[in-house]
Amino acid sequence: MKYLIINGSPRKKNTWSMVKQAKTNLGEDAEFEEVQLMKEKIPMCNGCFKCIMEGEENCPHHETVNPIIEKIRWADGIIIACPVYAMNVTALLKNFFDHTAYIYHRPEFFDKKALVVVSTAGAGQKDVANYIDETLRHWGFNKIYQIKYAFGGKEEINTEEINKISQKFHKDVSSKKLHSPKIGDIIFYNVWRAMAPKSDTMKKDKEYWESTGLVNYEFAPDVNLGIFKKLFGKIMYFILNRVMK
Repeated sequence: MKYLIINGSPRKKNTWSMVKQAKTNLGEDAEFEEVQLMKEKIPMCNGCFKCIMEGEENCPHHETVNPIIEKIRWADGIIIACPVYAMNVTALLKNFFDHTAYIYHRPEFFDKKALVVVSTAGAGQKDVANYIDETLRHWGFNKIYQIKYAFGGKEEINTEEINKISQKFHKDVSSKKLHSPKIGDIIFYNVWRAMAPKSDTMKKDKEYWESTGLVNYEFAPDVNLGIFKKLFGKIMYFILNRVMK
C-alpha cells in the first residue's frame, strides 16, 4: 500500500511521534511519501477564486500546490497530522486547505481513506480532528479514522490506542472496500450536482460534473449506496433541481 503523510506542524515533535507509531502498523512493504508543509512554503491564499471560477490550473500558486494534490491521487491512504494551535488547525494546514477550495465543488477522491492524527497540550483536539475529517469528506474521501491525544505535560504517547486505530486504517485501506457515505455527504454531493450544470459563472464546475458523468449519479458510481440512500439521493436531487430552477 502507498501512503502519503501530510504534516501540518512546523516541527516534528509530539504529533510526529504519534505518526511514527502509526506507521509501524501499516505493513512492512508499505511505501511512504511525506509532505512537510513547513518546507513547501505555500504562499498565503489570496482569495482570488480563480481555482473555482477558472480552474485550479489558474491558481497563482498552482505549481506549489498541485504536486501535493498529485501525491494524494497517487496514494492509497492519506495521513494528515496536525497539532492544535489556538484551538484550531495550524496556519500551515489551513492555508493548504484554502488552496483546495475547488475540490469542495468538484470532489474526486471517492476511493481514498485517511487517518487524521491530532495532538494538543490542552484541549481542542476533537474539534480540530472533526474539521479535518469534514474537509476530507467534502473532497469525496470514503472513510476517515481519527487519532486524538492530549499530552497535557505527559511525555508518553498512548501507543495502545494509536496501534488499534492505525491497524484498522491499514486493514481498511488494504481491503479496498468502499463504504456507504453518510447522509450529509450525499446531501452536499447532490447540492453541487444540481447546482453545477445550471451555473453560468462556475463553468469549470459544470464541465467537471458533466465530463466525469457524476451528474448522472446520486453519488460516485463505484460506491454502493444501498436502496434507502439511493432513494434519498434521488429525492434530494429532485428537490434541489426544483429549488434551483
